[in-house]
Amino acid sequence: MTCGHCEKAVKTAIKSVDAAAQVVIDRVAGTASIESDQAKQAFVDAIVEEGYSTT
Repeated sequence: MTCGHCEKAVKTAIKSVDAAAQVVIDRVAGTASIESDQAKQAFVDAIVEEGYSTT
């Protein structure tokens, strides 16, 4: 993530999986921390579908 648009796209993808998820995005580090009861893979799939890589 290098810009506000990227940050918004990732956050929107995360919220599409769990609207109640707590999300902290660090644009400089290129990371997103997610607190949710949903499976991690659901978030990974949503983020990758938006065109961003995950680890």
